Amino acid sequence: MDALRSLKQISKFVSYILERKPDEFGLVPDENGYIKIKSLLLALNEEDGYKFVRRHHIDDILSSIPDSQLEINDDLIRSKYRDNLPKPTVSENPPKLLYTCVRKKAYSFALEKGIFPVGNKKVVLSPAKEMAERMGKRFSPLPVVLTVNVQKALEAGVIFHNSSELYTADAIPADCFTGPPLPKQKEETGRVEKHKELTPKPMPGSYLINLEIAEEEKKRTKLQRRKKEIDWKKERKRVRRDKTGWL
Repeated sequence: MDALRSLKQISKFVSYILERKPDEFGLVPDENGYIKIKSLLLALNEEDGYKFVRRHHIDDILSSIPDSQLEINDDLIRSKYRDNLPKPTVSENPPKLLYTCVRKKAYSFALEKGIFPVGNKKVVLSPAKEMAERMGKRFSPLPVVLTVNVQKALEAGVIFHNSSELYTADAIPADCFTGPPLPKQKEETGRVEKHKELTPKPMPGSYLINLEIAEEEKKRTKLQRRKKEIDWKKERKRVRRDKTGWL
C-alpha cells in the first residue's frame, strides 16, 4: 500500500470516529466537537491495522489530502462535518451501575475525596466494565476499576449526561462507588490472618511459652555453667600450686 493510499484510509477511519462514533472508541468530544489528538491516537493504536499511526500521520493527512474533513487546533482535532455526532443529553434512566478508572496512586485520594476528571472536563463512565478498563489503560498500565452506584449518586445530586454508549458527570462523591481494598489493607489483612494461624490457642489450665525467650534462657544457662566449670578448674590448679609449689 503506497503512502497516499494509507493516509486516505487513516483519514476515512478518523473521520468516522470524529463524525459518528467517538463513544464506540471510548472518546468524548467537548462542546465544540474537539478531541485531544493524544487521546485519538491512543484509541487508534488499540485497533488492528492502526497500531502504527502517529501524530505525523495526522499532519500528513492535512497537508497531502486537499479535501480532508479534519481540523486541528493546537493539540485538538475534530471533523468539519458533525451533524451526525451524538449530542450529550441529561440521562433520565441511567444504568444501575457504571464503571470508571483511576490511577493506582490516586486511588486512596478518590476513596477519601471522590472521583474527579482526569484528561477530560468531566468524569467519563461506561456501563461496560471492559470499556472502562480500556479507557483506563490509556493513562495507566494498571488502572483501578471503580463501580459507581448510580442511584446513590443521583440521590447525592450527581447529574449524568449520556452520549450514546458513554456517560459523563462532573464528579462522583466518595460514598457512591466501590473498589478493591487498598494494597496496604490487603497486606495488613494477610499478616493478621497469618499471625492468627501461627499463634496456637491455649489449652484450658495451661499457659504459652515464648519459644524465643526460652531458647535465649537456655543458651544463657549453658554459658553460665561453662564459666563456672572453667573457674572451678582454675581454682583447683591454684590450690594445688600453693600446696606443692609446682606450676
